[in-house]
Amino acid sequence: MRAEFDRATVTKAYARWAPIYDLVFARIFERGHRAAVAACERVGGRILEVGVGTGLTLPYYSGSARVFGIDFSEPMLTKARQRVAEERLAHVDGLEVMDAERLDFADESFDVVVAQCVVNTVPHAEVALDEFARVLKVGGEIVLLNRVGAEAGPRLAFERLFQPMARRLGWQSDFPWQRFARWLEATPYDIRLIERRPVPPLGHFSIIRFGKASANRRNDVVAQAHAA
Repeated sequence: MRAEFDRATVTKAYARWAPIYDLVFARIFERGHRAAVAACERVGGRILEVGVGTGLTLPYYSGSARVFGIDFSEPMLTKARQRVAEERLAHVDGLEVMDAERLDFADESFDVVVAQCVVNTVPHAEVALDEFARVLKVGGEIVLLNRVGAEAGPRLAFERLFQPMARRLGWQSDFPWQRFARWLEATPYDIRLIERRPVPPLGHFSIIRFGKASANRRNDVVAQAHAA
């Protein structure tokens, strides 16, 4: 990752976004947010929402959900805490400032890890994805609502041209599917792709679901070698 896209840049960007985030993004991403929440609730159990932001999605969960939200931005979380208090969202177990690349949870703590419009906003996406896998229980799911960049053509050219501005705004515009595919090959965790489907707006974003089949891919290899 280039030096100009770092934690300081992200922190400053989302401090600026906090007062107007809901106004700008609530309607645009509502269908995608609701689809991601529905995917989480099909799994159920304890849900970790990474990058919970202003808590825009928290009212979409049913009362039976148990949701813990984290975000890197204190100004965004201040808005989320206000929302939880004002709307009496009793299904929210807590909200804390935390880095997606350094989750302060034990291994296999959650049934679902959901990150909406987050993976292309962290400096090291693969590190964050590994952390999601680490804290996820076997049989659980990682649910992402994420922008998937173009593979070729005019949109790819535009994304690359726009990238310097996107970094200043707090995200990466050029974020192709190959980043996810390479992570699946490299991660030490036994993660499998369950679903990838485009959602509005314009199909530039997708619901992506990964399942955790076993605790650790490397441990499986060792176990198989011993059995042989």
